[in-house]
Amino acid sequence: MKNVFEENYASGLEDPGSQKDTIRLEQDVLAPLSGTGQVFVYKTNRFWCQIKTASSTIYANRLYLAKSQRDSPDLLESPSEKNIIGDVRIHETAEVDPTAKLGPNVYIGPGVRVNAGARVRESIILDGAILDEHCCVLHSIIGWNSRVGQWARVEGFPCDPNPNDPLARLASDSMFNEDGRLNPAITILAKDVTVSREIIVLNSIVLPHKDLSFSYKNQIIL
Repeated sequence: MKNVFEENYASGLEDPGSQKDTIRLEQDVLAPLSGTGQVFVYKTNRFWCQIKTASSTIYANRLYLAKSQRDSPDLLESPSEKNIIGDVRIHETAEVDPTAKLGPNVYIGPGVRVNAGARVRESIILDGAILDEHCCVLHSIIGWNSRVGQWARVEGFPCDPNPNDPLARLASDSMFNEDGRLNPAITILAKDVTVSREIIVLNSIVLPHKDLSFSYKNQIIL
């Protein structure tokens, strides 16, 4: 990597317009080393997942919960509970109404409050978030201290690899299509976002400290 950095720096001195601002691990470092006997592989039987996009975080959460089910099932909620489906982990300081329905593949963080009738599936709910009565959260990440109002719906688009393909991988395509629109992906509410009651947020990314009083689809809310 030192050599690549020095080569990029030297080329920039000779021709400032050709200077590279980044070093690509696969193309600039690993590819030149292949066949030199200086590259080695570590083989593991444990799960491994790239996290290049926000969507891959939801998939990695699923793998981690499945690992907990095998190795530390006491960390997960019992699926025999009336409204628990599949692998669900709830932090001990969270408050979940018994009529809320969770799972599969849900993580509820510290200090979270999930109120009556809420539905959460394939999602990560971070510290201090509040899910009000009868809201619905699917394929989404709800950020710290955010709030989803009554009967609101926050939903993303699942981007999972093909489980029947042993070489399947998570796609890391551009966030935008040829028309400049946001490609379908999970929905993310950043820190301290409030979604008003009866609002729908679909396939969108919401930056911190926003109050949403209108519905949004395939947008980035700055």
